[in-house]
Amino acid sequence: MTQRFPRDRFDDATDGPRVGAHRGARRRGRGWIAFAWAALATGVLVLVGVLVLALLNGSTSFPGVASPSSTPSASASASAAPSGEPSASSSSSSSSSASQAPSAATPADQGSTSVVVLNGTTTTGLAARGSTALTSAGWRVTSTGDAGTTGATGSVVYYRQADQQAVAQGIANALGITAVQQSAAFPNADVSVVLGADYRG
Repeated sequence: MTQRFPRDRFDDATDGPRVGAHRGARRRGRGWIAFAWAALATGVLVLVGVLVLALLNGSTSFPGVASPSSTPSASASASAAPSGEPSASSSSSSSSSASQAPSAATPADQGSTSVVVLNGTTTTGLAARGSTALTSAGWRVTSTGDAGTTGATGSVVYYRQADQQAVAQGIANALGITAVQQSAAFPNADVSVVLGADYRG
């Protein structure tokens, strides 16, 4: 048996215009608004990230706020400088002492230091002339010979160990040579004189 319901407005529905919920016409420009909000949010996130990284690296400082990395360095520099003396004076005194020429030994200070004179050019007899000049000045020359190169333009006095620098400087002064270097390139002698084209002894 079919159950009947009371008559209502749905019994009068016809095929007329649509009745009920439906989407309205899409407004123009809504896509640009969403894009603008997304771009703004991206910019804010990038800015926050840059600020956080700058604070972590210590490259950004705010007035009135002491940076953790700056405080120890300031205290370290203050403790390194003697009390009552500015740090600038200590740095200037150290630079002036570094610029002073090393002390030069005399022939009496040569001791057992061996000295060889080498010819670094194609000029015949240059090593013998240098050896004669040193012997006349009181230095003992172990031997003379030719250097491994014949194209040396400048004369250099080489010494092997740091405690031989004063002897090397004295020999350089006797020959009128200004270049003195520490080097292990000449293992056969403690001090090796390589005469270049500039030697006029």
